Amino acid sequence: MLDTTSVLWALAAVLLTSIVKWRTSPMHVVPTVGGSSLPILSYFAGRKFTQNGLRVLQEGYKKYYGSVFKVAMTDQWLYVVSGPSLIEEIRSWRVDELSLSEALADSFQSKVVVGTEVANNRYHVGLIKNELTHNIQVILPNIIDELSLAVPEYIPTKGSEWAKVPVRTTMQRIVARASSRVFVGPPACRNQEYLDCAISYANDFMYDGKSFQRFPRIFKPVAALLFSNARQTLRKSLPILKPMIDERKVMMAKYGDDWQDKPSDLLQWILDIAVPGKETDFAIAARLMSTNLASIHSTSICVTIALFLLAQKPEYVEPLRAEVQSIIEEEGWTKASFGRMWKLDSLLKEVLRHWSLGAVTLLRRALKDIKLRDGTVIPRGATVVAATDAMQHDGAVYDDAERFDPFRFARMREAEGEATKHQFVHTSVNYLPFGHGKHACPGRFFVANEIKSLLSYLLLNYDFKLSDEGPWIPSHQDLTLDPPAGSLLFRKRETSVHY
Repeated sequence: MLDTTSVLWALAAVLLTSIVKWRTSPMHVVPTVGGSSLPILSYFAGRKFTQNGLRVLQEGYKKYYGSVFKVAMTDQWLYVVSGPSLIEEIRSWRVDELSLSEALADSFQSKVVVGTEVANNRYHVGLIKNELTHNIQVILPNIIDELSLAVPEYIPTKGSEWAKVPVRTTMQRIVARASSRVFVGPPACRNQEYLDCAISYANDFMYDGKSFQRFPRIFKPVAALLFSNARQTLRKSLPILKPMIDERKVMMAKYGDDWQDKPSDLLQWILDIAVPGKETDFAIAARLMSTNLASIHSTSICVTIALFLLAQKPEYVEPLRAEVQSIIEEEGWTKASFGRMWKLDSLLKEVLRHWSLGAVTLLRRALKDIKLRDGTVIPRGATVVAATDAMQHDGAVYDDAERFDPFRFARMREAEGEATKHQFVHTSVNYLPFGHGKHACPGRFFVANEIKSLLSYLLLNYDFKLSDEGPWIPSHQDLTLDPPAGSLLFRKRETSVHY
C-alpha cells in the first residue's frame, strides 16, 4: 500500500504541474476579473460569477475597455471583449475559426437535447433568413388576422371594466398563436395541445441548456435522454404533428412540383428539405419547435417589458397610439406602415438597449487558437463574448445611458443621414442585442414586425395600467434578464381602425 508521504508527494506533483501549465499558458496574460485564475480557486470565482455576473462584467468593462479580459465560469473560461475595434474584429473572423453555431450548441447543449442531426445542420436558420424574411409582407395579414382572434380570447374584458391579466404568460400564448399561424397554418395554430407544447419547449429548452452544462461531457447524452424536459416536450408534440406531416408527405409524393394548393409555411419549407434528406419526424419537430422558441421567447419578453414600462410611464402611451392610428388609417397593416412608426420602433430599440435580454452577446467558440491584432491569444475551445449590457449603459456611448428614454432613437433618426442607422433591427458595434454582422439574428426582421403588430393592436384596442401588484422591479438570473412576472389591468377601448 502507498504510504501517506507518497500520496502527498503525488498530489504536490499534480498541483505543481497544474501551476506550471497555468503560468506558461497564453491565457495567463489575459487579465482575470471576479476572482483568482489559479487552478481550483477559479472554480470558486466561477460560482461567484453565477451570482454576481453583471457586476463582474461591469467591473471588467470599466477596467479593460478596448481590450480582452476573462471571467471564470464553473465549467470554462469566458473571454470578454469591448470597444468598436475588437467587436468588429471578432465578428469578422471566419466561421471555421470563431464559430457562432458551436458556441450556441455549447451554451444551450443542443447537440444532446435535440441531437446532432439538427444541431450540426441548422438549415432551418437559413429558412428564417430567406423564406421567412422575404415573405414578411405576404404573411403580415395572416398575423394581424390571428391577433384579432387571439387577443380578445386571451385578454377577456367586459364593457368598461378593468381585467387583471398575467402579462408574460398571456403574451406567450398570443405570440404562440400568431407565430404558429405562419409556421404551421390553421387550424393547427389554434390547437391548444400544440400551442402548449410550443410554449413549454421554449421554456424547457432554456432550462435544459443551463442544467446540462453542469454534467461532465461523457454523461451528457445519457442525462439528456433521461432528464431533458425539451426532449419530453418534443416527444409529446409528435402525435399532434405527425398526422399533418404524413398528410403533406403524401401530397408531396403524389403531386411533386404540381401541388396546386401547396402550403407556404415554415413546416412545408422544412419538409421540402427534410423529406428528400430522409429526416426523422423527431428532427422535423425539433426544427419547428426550435424556430418557435426563438419567436415565442424573445417576442413575448420584449412585449411584456414594453407594456410594463409604458404602464409605469403612461405619458408615452398617447404619442405612440396617435402615431400608430394615423399611419394605419392611412396605409393599413403593412410592412411599410410599420417602417414609418419611428416612435414605436424607438421604444422597442430602447427596451433592448436598456434591458438587454442577455448581458453578453456576439457569442463565438474558438475552433483553433486565435491571435488577435493586439497579440491576445484566444485558446482553442474558449468562448468569446461582447460585454453588451455594460456597453449599452456606457455614458460615453449613449447620452444619459442609465435613463430609459423611449423616443431616444426616434430623435437620433431625425438627423441628416441617420434615418436608417438607428432602426430597431439595425445592428452596430454600439448596439448588440441581435449580435452584429452577417451572423446577426436572422429572425429579427420577422420578430420586429410581429412585435409591432401586437403592440399596435394592443395600443389601439386597450387601455392598460399598473395593478395592485405595483411596478416591475428588474432582476437578473445568471446573465439573463428575468422578465416581469406580474399582472397589469386591461380595459377594452373603442377604435376606428379596421382589420
